[in-house]
Amino acid sequence: MQKRLNFIATLGLAVTLAMPAQAQDANTVVATVNGKDITIGHMILARTTLPEQYQQLPDDVLFEGILKQLVEQSLLADSFTGDLPKRISISLENEKRSLIAGERVEAVLTAALTDEAIQAAYDSKFADAEPTQEYNASHILVETKEEALALKSELDAGADFASAAKEKSTGPSGSNGGALGWFGKGAMVPSFEAAVADLDVGAVSAPVKTQFGWHVIILNETRNVSAPRLAEVRPELEDALRESALSNAIELLREKADVDQSGAEGINPSVLSDLSVVE
Repeated sequence: MQKRLNFIATLGLAVTLAMPAQAQDANTVVATVNGKDITIGHMILARTTLPEQYQQLPDDVLFEGILKQLVEQSLLADSFTGDLPKRISISLENEKRSLIAGERVEAVLTAALTDEAIQAAYDSKFADAEPTQEYNASHILVETKEEALALKSELDAGADFASAAKEKSTGPSGSNGGALGWFGKGAMVPSFEAAVADLDVGAVSAPVKTQFGWHVIILNETRNVSAPRLAEVRPELEDALRESALSNAIELLREKADVDQSGAEGINPSVLSDLSVVE
């Protein structure tokens, strides 16, 4: 199997290179090996494939190292004789397909993520949204209904809820006095949520059973929450637009294309690990 050149060794021989002050573009030729040009464009794209730790090296070190690497690769490639291994042509096909597809993806996403589209997505989701109620509650979790009833009696008699939670709750919030913080609809299991919604602020619930055990709950506060500002949910909206735009674009292309995957039927998936197939 082909092995990558040792870029570290190449950089170890680097020297400071003073570049002439002249206009350069992707087609600017920096070297010629057996009549084949190596350009600034080749070097720029070669740099993008380097591991992150090499990206931080000084530009003069990178320039000299990348140029030396590309020259050496050209010399080695020109010296190759015989038929190219099948894996090389297949890899080139994969790389070309991936790069061109990536360009198309970028175009689709750029077209989808306009300010108008983001505003429309926001309006669709939040413009007519009514304020929602959130709850701040604490609970004590125990294993049996009898324990929960005993706790309820103690609390009704004036026992401190947070102290009782620290002493007797088996839930992870026990050490914090049973505090659950703020939560809205759908955040808790249905029976727990229903019990909280029926409470007045400061009231303690009757025992509530869930799959986790038996709860005694106190409602600390409630609040109404308005729709978030666009800036707060913009990343979420952009992600949804990206996913939808790309999915729709691919589906449209699939509908218009002639796609036949019947050749994959009956093939053992383990073939993906057999490199000998592409040698």
